[in-house]
Amino acid sequence: MAEPTVLDLIRLEDKRETSGHRVVVRVLGRYDPGVLSGHDFLDAEIVVTTPCVSATFDVTLLPDDLEQWETALDALEAGTFVYWLTSGRTPSLKIEPISWSGFVVSVHDGPASGVTVTVPLSNPTAGLIYKQRDLLEAVRRAYPQQVIETRSGRNWYRPEA
Repeated sequence: MAEPTVLDLIRLEDKRETSGHRVVVRVLGRYDPGVLSGHDFLDAEIVVTTPCVSATFDVTLLPDDLEQWETALDALEAGTFVYWLTSGRTPSLKIEPISWSGFVVSVHDGPASGVTVTVPLSNPTAGLIYKQRDLLEAVRRAYPQQVIETRSGRNWYRPEA
């Protein structure tokens, strides 16, 4: 079996040489490759980096989470805040646009540690939303859904997808 492709799904950061604040959601590979019940789940991590804080939160992403991220990008593009990964099974992510063309990003690890890390991004990179859409598409190409559920509730694996 091929080595997993590590890809950033989300990369929110200030322009280089500014605050050094960054929040990245990185896909590490399939959760349980080849096993129907976990094949389309993705192992991932949320990495928060600032000059004084570095934190990593483990996450398992479901196919629905990718759909919800796409919807969240629509909301961000419209200038409204979003919550993502709010099921309670993983750390959640809140992104709030602020009036001076920046964002405040909070990661809350309710299920495990109870820790919340909040990072202001006061000078985000240009074309941020378009770049996030490109990252999402790259993850979908690298990890297409391959487990199909039939009307009878049975699952089958379609490796060519």
